[in-house]
Amino acid sequence: MADSADDLFSLLDLTEYEADALEELLLLGRTTAPDLAEATGIPKARIYGVLDALSEAGYVKVIPGRPKQYEPHEPAAIAERAVENRRHAYERFREDVEAVEEAFVDEYTPVRDRGVDELSPTEDLFHVVDVGEPSEQETRRLFRDAAEAVYVLSKSFGYIDAVRPAIRNAVDRGVTVDVLLLHPDSLSPDNRQRQAEIRELLANEFPSVTVRVSDRMLPWRGTFADPSLSYESGQGLLMVEQEEVPNHHRQAAVTENPSFVAGMWQYFDLLWRHESVPADPDPSASDTVRE
Repeated sequence: MADSADDLFSLLDLTEYEADALEELLLLGRTTAPDLAEATGIPKARIYGVLDALSEAGYVKVIPGRPKQYEPHEPAAIAERAVENRRHAYERFREDVEAVEEAFVDEYTPVRDRGVDELSPTEDLFHVVDVGEPSEQETRRLFRDAAEAVYVLSKSFGYIDAVRPAIRNAVDRGVTVDVLLLHPDSLSPDNRQRQAEIRELLANEFPSVTVRVSDRMLPWRGTFADPSLSYESGQGLLMVEQEEVPNHHRQAAVTENPSFVAGMWQYFDLLWRHESVPADPDPSASDTVRE
């Protein structure tokens, strides 16, 4: 079965601007940086850095001249170079790990050898990470590791750009993704507009993802995967509502405790079934939650 030609872009580890530029170059052939900026909407202040990155990755060649022009390599060559880039990155990573592996094992094996009885209930239940890149990294991991379903409970899903490739990976593997957001009427004007943009993005880019909105205030936000009411599986990440605390001072709890994840899912399911309605991706539409 043939997959979409666009699927390769999600595998190249490109930024959104880089992916847009490469796709447009493949359609246009050879062009200048200003013309490409105009065609793609990429800011002119950013277009040269985007093209330099694509050139360094081996996807685009630079044609000297006044002005310089840029031309994509053949699609087959781009695919081959992508594999080669990943192979080189893996080899560098393996060498870096091997260089410190012995010291790492010597340092931490005594700690990991503690008996289960020595672990506190809190240690067994969850560990914490900072909100921001660490929590986004954990969220990406949940999407990548999910076998059946991922559930997202969020005010507006404002961090979606940081996890879009992981969502694509999960959706392409047939993982069910349900997203429950706070009703727009409960958001500030800026957050309301941002949420509308995200809902439209989800509808256009991930049509299999189901999105609902709830006017019930959400005391916590989080993402959790593969919950089981028999307590056999499940991982999750959550944070409590702390509007007065800036993000760089906040922490999120990461858990692999199946019982805890099952409880998170039951709370989510109650809101999903009884306190929410389908989200309309149209920013001008108004959602109403039934009493």
